[in-house]
Amino acid sequence: MARTIQSLERAAAMLRLLAGGERRLGLSDISSSLGLAKGTAHGILRTLQQEGFVEQDQASGRYQLGAELLRLGNSYLDVHELRARALVWTDDLARSSGESVYLGVLHQQGVLIVHHVFRPDDSRQVLEVGAMQPLHSTALGKVLSAYDPVAHSEVVETDREAFTPRTTTGLADFETVLDLTRARGWAADVEETWEGVASIAAPIHDRRRMPVGAVGVTGAVERVCRDGELRPEIVAAVRDCARAVSRDLGAGRF
Repeated sequence: MARTIQSLERAAAMLRLLAGGERRLGLSDISSSLGLAKGTAHGILRTLQQEGFVEQDQASGRYQLGAELLRLGNSYLDVHELRARALVWTDDLARSSGESVYLGVLHQQGVLIVHHVFRPDDSRQVLEVGAMQPLHSTALGKVLSAYDPVAHSEVVETDREAFTPRTTTGLADFETVLDLTRARGWAADVEETWEGVASIAAPIHDRRRMPVGAVGVTGAVERVCRDGELRPEIVAAVRDCARAVSRDLGAGRF
């Protein structure tokens, strides 16, 4: 029988301990429950904390499960059920807006496109499922950064590249953009990632009100905007699509 790695076994036991019983546990509770020296337990906790699997409450010093672990637990939903639930609604959004529709989830400090509906015309288009988009400049990425604490921590800790003169790169300015996104419930990208291209996106939540993805419309600026402003009917259509998918996933407040 192959030998197991003791440190991984201990980390797994620690996560199981934090997943049951009390919501938060102190270092002494964890070390005594698992029969570990405090130094050993603290080292494992510190590593899990750095990876986002464990969080420490600053006031009490106690530990609890982190958002990244919860995200891993929802990975099946993100890439399978999310896409399945969104199929009809994204098709409807493409028809009503006349533009391409993208469904994205957080992945490796970016937005992974898990579903793409072509613009409903006869133009030549390339399927972009599996493509990655940046978090800080795209509408999908801004939505995820605004509503998902893991995405937010990743985007503020990385370099925000200026793709065009319109790209927001400063942290304070970017946080203002996220505040606006949360206040109005949607995000926009007007030539911030690609010249001549505009996007609008809104968040998708599951039954626990966790953000599991974002849906958005992308097209030429002259079609998505009118008189220098985003077309309100497209904004409304994107938000309606996001609400419909969220309802199908059990988010009752929509």
